Amino acid sequence: MSDEEVEELPRSARNPMSQVKVGKVTVNISVGNSGEELEKAVEVLESLTGQKPQRRTARKSVRDFGIRKGEPIACIVTLRKDRAVSFLKQALEAVSGRIPASHFDDYGNLAFGIKEHIEIPGTRYSPELGIFGMDVCVTLEKPGKRIQRRRRRPATVGRRQRVSKEEAQSFMAESFQVSVV
Repeated sequence: MSDEEVEELPRSARNPMSQVKVGKVTVNISVGNSGEELEKAVEVLESLTGQKPQRRTARKSVRDFGIRKGEPIACIVTLRKDRAVSFLKQALEAVSGRIPASHFDDYGNLAFGIKEHIEIPGTRYSPELGIFGMDVCVTLEKPGKRIQRRRRRPATVGRRQRVSKEEAQSFMAESFQVSVV
């Protein structure tokens, strides 16, 4: 690009530190009880993402649902970089590329649910596994967010370096052709 073309671009497009990117995608299947059903959910999540899921335990006992504290009731997997982007594209196809504006928060995150995992393109129904719903949580960030998470000398991230709700919506619309309704 010539200098004249660069000057015509808005400031956010010229500065590489202001470009929004996908930080991580977290996929959660909550079964509600341990045993064979949770093992099937783990198998489904592993086949969808290509990573081994972690099991999550109940924080407290709920007598009405038969859940005891410490009992494994869900499985979760966190995807980063290329795996996160490719899975997010598939998951957005499952919801027809439409996300309500209320699913975005003020900090550049969005979450949506998939009612049946077989809605994801390329997934086949297996009668021995069954059908599971899942939650997909997407964290968007700008370069420099690492200073908040690092072990040595963590610091706060400036206001301009955080992702706003409007930036998140426009990024999803431009990068993934999502219609925000």
